[in-house]
Amino acid sequence: MHPQPKNPLHGVPLQKVIETLESEYGWEKLGQSVKIKCFLEKPSVKSSLTFLRKTPWAREKVEKMYIQLRAKQERAALRAQPQV
Repeated sequence: MHPQPKNPLHGVPLQKVIETLESEYGWEKLGQSVKIKCFLEKPSVKSSLTFLRKTPWAREKVEKMYIQLRAKQERAALRAQPQV
């Protein structure tokens, strides 16, 4: 395997992506952002994994949301550091 330092999703399993987004936004907001049944009706990590693994356009949207969330968290962490 080759390291992928520029790929923000490298080494991040899809399950962690879903769990992180659900924890941050909740199923309702995820369903509003990406209108797919597995987020809107009886949402679960398992049903989301099944659907997203088979549906590239939806997975791409979810991964993009995760990358944006991580960037937002990193900016917040940098602002929280004491200035020298």
